[in-house]
Amino acid sequence: MAANVPQGAPRPNTPRPTGPPPGYNPNALRGHDPSLTQNFQNMQLNQPQYAPQPPSSRPAPPFGQNPPFPPNAAPPASPFGGPSPGYRPGPPPPGVVPRSAMPPGGPPPNMVPPNVAPGRPTSGPMIGQAPPFGSRPSPPVSQPSSGPVNLPPGMPPPHHSSQPGPQSSGVRPSGIGSSPLNMGPGPSPSTQPRPLSNGPPAAQYGGFTGGPPPAQEQQPPVLGRPPPMAPFGSSMQTGVGPGSPLMGTPSQSPSPFSGVSQRGPPPSFGQAPWQTQMRQMAPSVATSSQPPPMMYGMPPPLDSQNMAAVRPDFNQAGGPMTSKVDPTQIPRPIPEPSIILYETRQSNQANPPPPATVEYIVKDTGNCSPRYMRCTISQIPCTSDILTTSGMQLALLVQPFALPHPSEEPIQVVDFGEGGPLRCARCKGYVNPFMKFIDQGRRFICNFCGFTDETPREYQCNLGPDGRRRDADERPELCRGTVEFVASKEYMVREPMPAVFFFLVDVSMNAVKTGATAAACSAIKQVIGELPEGNRTMVGIATFDSTIHFYNLKRALQQPLMLVMPDIQDVYTPLETDIVVQLSECRQHLELLLESIPTMFQSNMTADSAFGAAVKLASQADIGDDTMMEGNYDVVLINMESEGCVFGDEEHWRKAIVLPSAGIGALSAREAEGRANVSTGDKEAHKLLQPADKTLREMAIELAEYQVSVDVFLTTQSYVDIASISVVPKTTGGQVYYYYPFSALSDTAKLYNDLRWNVSRPQGFEAVMRVRCSQGLQVQEYMGNFCKRIPTDVDLPAIDCDKAIVVTLKHDDKLQEGTECSFQCAILYTTVYGQRRIRVMTLSLPCTSGLPNLFRSADLDTQFTCFLKQAASEISTTPLPQVRDRVTNHCVGILHSYRKFCSAVQSPGQLILPEALKLLPLYTLALTKSTGMRTDGRIDDRSFWMSYISFVSAPLAVPLVYPRLISVHDLSSEIDIPFPLVPLKQESDGSVIPPSLPLSSEQIRYEGIYLLENGLDALIHVGNSVDPNVLQQLFGVSSVDQIPSQFVLEQYENSLSKKFNEVINEIRRQRCSYLRLQICRSGDPSGMLFMSYMVEDKTPLGLSYVEFLVHIHRHIAKQLSEQ
Repeated sequence: MAANVPQGAPRPNTPRPTGPPPGYNPNALRGHDPSLTQNFQNMQLNQPQYAPQPPSSRPAPPFGQNPPFPPNAAPPASPFGGPSPGYRPGPPPPGVVPRSAMPPGGPPPNMVPPNVAPGRPTSGPMIGQAPPFGSRPSPPVSQPSSGPVNLPPGMPPPHHSSQPGPQSSGVRPSGIGSSPLNMGPGPSPSTQPRPLSNGPPAAQYGGFTGGPPPAQEQQPPVLGRPPPMAPFGSSMQTGVGPGSPLMGTPSQSPSPFSGVSQRGPPPSFGQAPWQTQMRQMAPSVATSSQPPPMMYGMPPPLDSQNMAAVRPDFNQAGGPMTSKVDPTQIPRPIPEPSIILYETRQSNQANPPPPATVEYIVKDTGNCSPRYMRCTISQIPCTSDILTTSGMQLALLVQPFALPHPSEEPIQVVDFGEGGPLRCARCKGYVNPFMKFIDQGRRFICNFCGFTDETPREYQCNLGPDGRRRDADERPELCRGTVEFVASKEYMVREPMPAVFFFLVDVSMNAVKTGATAAACSAIKQVIGELPEGNRTMVGIATFDSTIHFYNLKRALQQPLMLVMPDIQDVYTPLETDIVVQLSECRQHLELLLESIPTMFQSNMTADSAFGAAVKLASQADIGDDTMMEGNYDVVLINMESEGCVFGDEEHWRKAIVLPSAGIGALSAREAEGRANVSTGDKEAHKLLQPADKTLREMAIELAEYQVSVDVFLTTQSYVDIASISVVPKTTGGQVYYYYPFSALSDTAKLYNDLRWNVSRPQGFEAVMRVRCSQGLQVQEYMGNFCKRIPTDVDLPAIDCDKAIVVTLKHDDKLQEGTECSFQCAILYTTVYGQRRIRVMTLSLPCTSGLPNLFRSADLDTQFTCFLKQAASEISTTPLPQVRDRVTNHCVGILHSYRKFCSAVQSPGQLILPEALKLLPLYTLALTKSTGMRTDGRIDDRSFWMSYISFVSAPLAVPLVYPRLISVHDLSSEIDIPFPLVPLKQESDGSVIPPSLPLSSEQIRYEGIYLLENGLDALIHVGNSVDPNVLQQLFGVSSVDQIPSQFVLEQYENSLSKKFNEVINEIRRQRCSYLRLQICRSGDPSGMLFMSYMVEDKTPLGLSYVEFLVHIHRHIAKQLSEQ
């Protein structure tokens, strides 16, 4: 629950603590409930323990301290059962890596956030709302192996351009992480201009600085043992000389989590037990070197900036020869073995964020958490020319409701009263830690537009000797990057409307025959108990085939009353009926109806589906019912929040082609036409990935104006034209769930869990979002699932913790070197309990004119996520070969710029990769072979992939393109997990998920069993020569042929089966997704599907990983020789 800071509350002037409280342990393990299903069903997401209460008048504690408790009160309970992590005795466990620069004197002390609320997963600051259960763990794939890969030289050295780069005098720039070279004297750090800031107080260690940080003595890793792990902010040398082997940190898997049998009721997902066992890590030791000459106009390069060198081999004709690269030595993702403690700012400087795909705990010290907003580059280029030269993109990835780590402190809620929060009079930016107060606090300077404004008298406070307000550390809005304001009446044209959950179920012949209707009704019946409690939660239900059937759920009736709407062209809502009613009043009737629907329509022979008419009519029924309650048609018609869930099943049944084929938005089968176009090489085949017409798009815009969000669950076995259907959820802030081919046996559990997470995850309704930035930059474009009616704002009928939005930026003026550029995302929304809030996230980053700084501060995960979304958006408008070429050229452009301006390596046979972007070629290759860019894939599969990419977050974008592959048959020899019914012990050194394997067929053995997961699906590959004992332990059969195609995982009484279930359950918790399990056998189509994910192999669709590196190097060398 978010802590409240009432207006004018007295705050003790206590200095901020600098270390963890005694006995703090952010990763204390807990006891585990023996049933995974019970774990999820007992969790209370978006359900307050008590009714929402007004802000407390009790004084709030100073920032950085836990709220006081009465002497006889118990500490806050852990939501996971067992002892709270914050109250376990003993010091923090070893292996916690502070995410900051390593000072010359040695590693800093443990920087565990002292103000972490013990054991509390914070979903958001909703008053009276319980914290979420599903704080999303990061996938254990982040840190790549590093080092040079050498090939025999065979290519003449390229002619490097003598033309200088931006602001260059023709002197070759320094090499980031290159071998030692002499460098002329550079400006002293003390002479660099320092930004004036009124931000948080200075801490002990810094992040980026205007000049080079102090030199650090480094030593090369000792051969034969893993190199030491460098703390964030420092680096290790990877570009070593020819012949040096690549030495990477050995893969280490996360620590154990509890798992259970999947027998009985379908288990749920989404819980994230974050009590990960810490790993002991050695401090970084690097080699000392003298920096090479620098370019004119560029600041000195940062120390120990890294690169990886790959030496491709070329023949005399310039074509690639047979590669002699050892595939085990080229850069690949490796798991992060420990939890990172990350402070957003130190020494009044921004810290670069940790990778999005690792597990970290954030302490908000001025900048917002990177979970909520992160930039593609942690240093902002001063001019557009520098940005263009780098080849990288400047963008923000915003995820306003991202799930925090349970050890992080909650977002503070601040109530300014009737006057509302303090804002700039010119640009309307909200008060934040980087607004500078002057004239003894009577005025302030906006950090976005530079306007000087008067401080309201009731908000004035004297300044200290450092120029900061004396109460800055006591006011969350002045010391934290993320804060939430209670919206005053000026932000509301009416009182917030109640949340309405309206369910539409397809009862056409095909849906009933395949069991999709029964599965949907069963799922709805189970999840209605997960809806927010109270009188503000409204529900309704309707069924449809070629007509729409509404149901009167009024309590006074003995049973629900059906109302049939036969007109599906000019739809209208039945009047004077209780179609949408309070959940507390109709639960009994609703459960009875859900039990009866499959039986009522079991003999239905209607094959048509009036999808468009049903969605439109459901929203009108929604509005009409609330209109009758409020008595004001106009207000409610425009301003009502609702969420629609549509369960549709369209498939071939008795040779019947079923699409949304009747009424508004009727569609026709285009798949046959698409196959013909693809097979004949038609350049217009990509148009089949566009909506068939504008009807559904126009309806979606109308729904968004009425604040109606639609989520579509498609259970199908044939073409359903997702390209057209997905327009509705994308425009209204919803999403598509896709089950192909649907199986009532194996997919019912996933359908239930997906629906449960959909209605219970942290979310807000009727939201409006805007991003502001400092002078010199402006917002160029928004990308995501939303409706945009004006250029500056994004309208979101609904937004949840899984949705991410990309905000691209462009220069409109030159930024000043040494200053900071600020970004602020403000989202006005309504909680599920009807409270109007403003969540404000602020990020301030340094400006630089040096290309080496840009490459050093590049955020690979954010860069790739934004790049992935742009590529996906082009697939429907551009021929696929052109999209692949643009993807490859983008990678070549970035690496070419780095080689030309930032690398001092003269060897012609080396491909130089910047350390921060060393995995960019691998991810680029994987993207060109992904589902959306495969011409041999189904059109619906590609359309769904594009729909999913439009809102995917950074932690899930990478595994979607480069999945995780693990070995299953030897789990018992790789990990040691306690019996799942026994509570996990902190002393255990076991890990649930074993180290991942490269996506290469060389890793697949005929006698092995492998699991591949991408966040959506999990493929289990079973070889033809697997030991029958292993098959008996895992699947209860003695041969591969006996494994059923419609696979349901069970747990047997043996160690291997228990550990396999542990792994599956843990992956589902990490992804917050109930992965579909599919058996793949060698030699049949399912085995070919599995092998299609081996992106490092050479295929008809593309090169192998090694060949792609050679291909990239050849293009870079060609560009260098032509300049």
